[in-house]
Amino acid sequence: MKGDPTPLESFFPYRLAVGAERFSQALAEVYGANFGLSREEWRLLFLLAGETQVTSLDLARRTTLDKVQVSRASQRLVDKGLITRCVASEDRRLRLYACTEKGRALFASALPDVQDRAARILNAMSPEDKQALNQGLSALIRALERTAADSA
Repeated sequence: MKGDPTPLESFFPYRLAVGAERFSQALAEVYGANFGLSREEWRLLFLLAGETQVTSLDLARRTTLDKVQVSRASQRLVDKGLITRCVASEDRRLRLYACTEKGRALFASALPDVQDRAARILNAMSPEDKQALNQGLSALIRALERTAADSA
């Protein structure tokens, strides 16, 4: 029947990925066009702006970026003077990252615009739908943590 979703379009993981990607692209329009940052750079800067120092392992884990993405994005941020990177003295395989004052200032300028875009998107939803989305995401994350612990 015409208009019915295909099996892919009704597959929950696909729908979740499409929604997350579209939301992310809408935010990337703000920090990309207005502040010259890629999605990977924004994720690193977002994390580093709130921390004193973060290891390369923590960056990869907390941003869902792989080691290559972290390495390339961090190099661009270093080149822009937004972060610093050095070798960890206790483990020379690790890199330590920190946000510079210039990086913190850029993040502080960009964050309100990004938050405004996110709020405008979410405010297009009913309060009930927003609450359901938040509850559903929280439940999904808890389920993923439980099943990951069960698998270990």
